[in-house]
Amino acid sequence: MCSCIMRWCINLCFAALLFCFVVLFWSYVSDYYCAKILHEYSLIDMLFLFLLILLCTIFYCHVIYTLYVFHSGDDPNTKAIAIYMETIGDARSFMSAAREVAMTKPIIVIKPGRTEQAAAAAASHTGSLTGRDDVLDAAFKRCGVLRVNKIREVFEIIELLGKQPRPRGKYLTIVTNAGGPGVISTDALIDSGGKLAWLSDETMHQLNQLLPPHWSKANPIDLLGDATPDTYAKAVTIAAQNQYSDGILIVLTPQSMTDPTETARRIAEVSKKIRGTKPILASWMGGAGVMGARAILDEAEIPTYDYPDSAAEMFSYMFQYSVNVSQLYQCPRWCAEMHPESQMVDSILTRAQSAGRTMLTEFESKQILSAYGIPTVRTILARGAEEAVRAANEIGYPVVVKINSETITHKTDVGGVKLNLISPEQVREAFDSIHEAVESKFEKGDFLGVTCQPMVDDRDAYELIVGASPDDQFGPVMMFGSGGTLVEVYQDRSLALPPLNSNLAHLMMKDTKIYKALKGVRGKSSVDIHALEKLIVNFSHLVMEKWNYISEIEINPLLASSSARGGCVALDARVILHPPVDAGSTADPHSIIRPAIRPYPSQYEQQFVSKKGRVMLIRAIMPEDEPLIVDFHKRISEESVYTRYLSDMRYEDRVSHNRLIRVCHVDYDRDIAIIAMDQSSSTGKLVAAARLTKEHGRNTAEFSMLVADDYQGEGLGGKLLRELIEHAKADGLDAIEAVVLQTNRAMIHVAEKAGFECIYDKEEGVVKQFLNLRDPHMPISMEEMKLRRFSAPICI
Repeated sequence: MCSCIMRWCINLCFAALLFCFVVLFWSYVSDYYCAKILHEYSLIDMLFLFLLILLCTIFYCHVIYTLYVFHSGDDPNTKAIAIYMETIGDARSFMSAAREVAMTKPIIVIKPGRTEQAAAAAASHTGSLTGRDDVLDAAFKRCGVLRVNKIREVFEIIELLGKQPRPRGKYLTIVTNAGGPGVISTDALIDSGGKLAWLSDETMHQLNQLLPPHWSKANPIDLLGDATPDTYAKAVTIAAQNQYSDGILIVLTPQSMTDPTETARRIAEVSKKIRGTKPILASWMGGAGVMGARAILDEAEIPTYDYPDSAAEMFSYMFQYSVNVSQLYQCPRWCAEMHPESQMVDSILTRAQSAGRTMLTEFESKQILSAYGIPTVRTILARGAEEAVRAANEIGYPVVVKINSETITHKTDVGGVKLNLISPEQVREAFDSIHEAVESKFEKGDFLGVTCQPMVDDRDAYELIVGASPDDQFGPVMMFGSGGTLVEVYQDRSLALPPLNSNLAHLMMKDTKIYKALKGVRGKSSVDIHALEKLIVNFSHLVMEKWNYISEIEINPLLASSSARGGCVALDARVILHPPVDAGSTADPHSIIRPAIRPYPSQYEQQFVSKKGRVMLIRAIMPEDEPLIVDFHKRISEESVYTRYLSDMRYEDRVSHNRLIRVCHVDYDRDIAIIAMDQSSSTGKLVAAARLTKEHGRNTAEFSMLVADDYQGEGLGGKLLRELIEHAKADGLDAIEAVVLQTNRAMIHVAEKAGFECIYDKEEGVVKQFLNLRDPHMPISMEEMKLRRFSAPICI
């Protein structure tokens, strides 16, 4: 009891110190920010922040980050969100919140535990696992979160994102009056993932006319030590016009002929002309001697840094943030109909688990890969030496002979692989050798014969690895990288959370060193990148569909070559299953971590014929539907707007970009939005939309719906509501709720027809609708309905 009280006291002190540290550090970084906080935030707001930190510290609440992100995302005064995170807690809830909010506000996370020692320290402090660091990086990228490593970087990147546009690419132009800082900036840029921009011929021509003959003739653009304010301004203007540049870093070192203040004033004028096209960063070196110049730049909303290497790193962070946000627009599709042979896969997996096995044979593993469209080499089972010879004769020499076992994982380590066999005698010798090697080290039952496969010519091919394994927080995590027997030595890999589409698969490939070779190097042809992308996508479908069976799956080696030489083919595969609860049964589904990201729900795609005979396409909403939503709202009457939003809502407000980002971008976990498209019209216009939004902290959801005026009364509302109800049932929700005006008779009728109980609240002038999914026959009273909290979901 005493130790428990002591721990609470220590945590309380830690929370107070952390709160004070945040405020003091912020004030140290910028007096402006400190004054802004004290001016715009009340004592209650500050107390809420303190209590939030206190709750994080004392209870280590796994929901607190999710609630914090949702609360800050809905707060109009919050422009950016910063989080210190030791453990992510409920990974799926956090990612759902982050994916929704990151579209409109940057989320910056500083998370310790990148080293084993720091992870151990964090674990002892929080009492929970910090999570694999590389998996967390992959998760943050997928949900639009930017991770930084230093406290000062949190504030610097928030300032930068608030003042400058995000770069379209990673290519930076550096303009400086000293070579040394330019070189140091270049090192920092390259090390952090950025690149120097190439100077176009037109840019070179203009700079040659402007600058002295001895200028650097390259990027970084060294203006030399006698550069005047006018030279700086003209050089930056020229650099900004370079089509190959995505951003500009201006470095000034105080020299005898330098005028820092006037140069800052001229740069501020230039920035106004190019504002919004490319980010501009500055490093005015010189400490107190250049404070006046830095104030001018700050007023012009140009972030200024003490040292140019810090500025270069911030540009790379900006680019990484742009890449992360771009991943939010990716909607990987998946449904069972994509792979019709998946039922055959189920029989293989169920049979193995029922037999108490946790590992498939290579032959079974390749059957599963083939069912998901992943090319494999022809493989024939052989239980005896003569059977192996017949298989080799059928395939054609040279061949490969491998051990077939339900228990031995790494075949090469036990001498279970024999390559390039060119005769029946060599096949017999290989069979006997493998048999003897296995029986000398393992049980007799571990040897089930061999598999015979063709020897694939790999002279112009690369050995890769594609795999997936479970994470304690994020569920299945995919891996891609350099493969073969030295995979642990090379450690060249990238991670991603399934499901994937072609764009996400390509980004995953680009994060590895082997990618450069795959595109062609030293006279070797490029591998079939498109085929490799398709293979990775199909592999992610396999992982998503069979995650409740498969614990680990690995293709190694995956041979990749040009399309002329066969493209991609899986030479070997290994599948590890979740252990069954007991003999003759399957794995316990409650003990398995489900995937952290839901795929685009293709199962909702269907045709629907309205009462007037118009053919409609029903499907889930996608990020690229924003123009369709804008057009949809043009055709909505003021009466429909009032009955839907319970108030007058201007057209300009309904179609604002910031609002439609959250309308069209859903994670299909917390939100699901279904739309109807009129395929009878030539344009395929959007005519109806419905949305189901889960409520925070409750296993219920609210629905909202809007149907275009000229399509009302055709059965669209009822169809969309039935789809939402089926989704809620499949998701295990307890109830669905809604609130509508008493004058909205059409919506009341649709809900009652679907089984909703409608309670008329005369005091508020609304009808509260409730559907009990757990017990449809259990009525709800007016008093209970009044106690229930009805919020306004984002809707359409």
